[in-house]
Amino acid sequence: MTSLDAVVVGSGPNGLAAAVALARAGLRVQVLERSDALGGGVRTAELTLPGFRHDVCSAVHPLALASEFFRGFALERRVRFAVPDVSFGQALDGGRAAIAYRSLPRTAAELGRDGAAYARLIGPLARRADAVAEFTGAPLLPMPRHPLAFARFGLASLEQAGPWWDARFHGAAAPALLGGVMAHAILPLPSLGAAGAGLSLTAYAHARGWPIPLGGSQAIADALVADLLAHGAEVHTGVEVTSLAELPPARAVLLDVTPRALIRMAGERMPAGYRRALERFRYGNGVAKVDVALTDPVPWTDDRLRRAGTVHLGGTRAEMAAAEKEVARGRHPDSPYVLVSQPSLFDPSRAPADRHTLWAYTHVPAGSRLDRTEAVVRQIERFAPGFRDTILATSSMDAAEVAAYNPNYIGGDISAGEASLAQLLKRPTVSADPWRTPMPGVYLCSASTTPGPGVHGMAGWQAALSALRHEFGEREAPSLAP
Repeated sequence: MTSLDAVVVGSGPNGLAAAVALARAGLRVQVLERSDALGGGVRTAELTLPGFRHDVCSAVHPLALASEFFRGFALERRVRFAVPDVSFGQALDGGRAAIAYRSLPRTAAELGRDGAAYARLIGPLARRADAVAEFTGAPLLPMPRHPLAFARFGLASLEQAGPWWDARFHGAAAPALLGGVMAHAILPLPSLGAAGAGLSLTAYAHARGWPIPLGGSQAIADALVADLLAHGAEVHTGVEVTSLAELPPARAVLLDVTPRALIRMAGERMPAGYRRALERFRYGNGVAKVDVALTDPVPWTDDRLRRAGTVHLGGTRAEMAAAEKEVARGRHPDSPYVLVSQPSLFDPSRAPADRHTLWAYTHVPAGSRLDRTEAVVRQIERFAPGFRDTILATSSMDAAEVAAYNPNYIGGDISAGEASLAQLLKRPTVSADPWRTPMPGVYLCSASTTPGPGVHGMAGWQAALSALRHEFGEREAPSLAP
């Protein structure tokens, strides 16, 4: 290839989505990745012992079946998924658990006296899950195309964003079930950003479920790369870009990087006002990750959790809120919130015969260098006595190591920027087209832009559509179908 139309820097899900859209539009595209492996947040590797395949970052993908980009790309036809009947569960003391089945009626039935209240809160969102995915995957300006669904979602989020969040419930199970999902946002609980994230993820859990890619999350990156290559794009690994001046000439440059990295790469080329706006962008707290090779599945005291694709640990909603507030204060809680998945329960290719893999992370202050393996193991043991006896080997990354693995995860912040309400409104600036920078031909397409964190490809897709409009005069979105 002697000349290029577009260069994409970074091969995370958003960078690859942007490249796919541009290549599908018939453009000459080149992708540059600093690592020797493609995929960013969707990589799979042997982290503990030979034959045990662990997802390095994300493992379960609620947005893989919900995002507009992946639905257009027909990801389900390109990647085989296991979709557990139990989307997620919340372990509770006393051998109990709260269970979110894909079936909302079954979930409500097992929540007892709070089941009807849970169904009234989540049911309207689950029935409109595609609309929820559409307006949460786009800027809030202009007004969303589904105003009634948006209004209902907004009212539900307001209800779950304040100290009155338990007002509709009588017991502990339903609030804990919701609290475990809201804690995904790595924000203090309750808060509006956490409520919105939790409610959308819960809606997807009862709509299409939370899928697990067979063979590992790497399968998502592989499907995107295969489509790129089929449409003539070039993909290069081991190429670190530190300045826009290092890039080959192209009409459009799309950057799957953080605002902080963009400032460094642009240098004096960036207008001062835009630089000041990006310098105000805030990064959140981080995660510490633990991967485990097991002799047997986790021996949960509530057997229903053995069917869950994801398990949230931390006790009641009040306990999890206390733990998340400790993290927000820069501390490591003694009883942390822990997110756990055992992909090998649904995908035997993840481990040798009769063996299992476990994936877990917990929240920590940004930049933490504390190994949280013992804290994670202790919290699992709390709800699964005997878990320690199943451990063959562990691998861990503290928050600083998470950041070193992926520079977009500043301080271990896997959201690539705090996912508070303010930063969902201005991600990274308040604009109907937040992906387009004031530098001609330069676009930002990372999770630091709208719609924010998650494996959805939407930031890349929207950035590519913006580049196609402004740089190439293309008003029609390219087809993504196989």
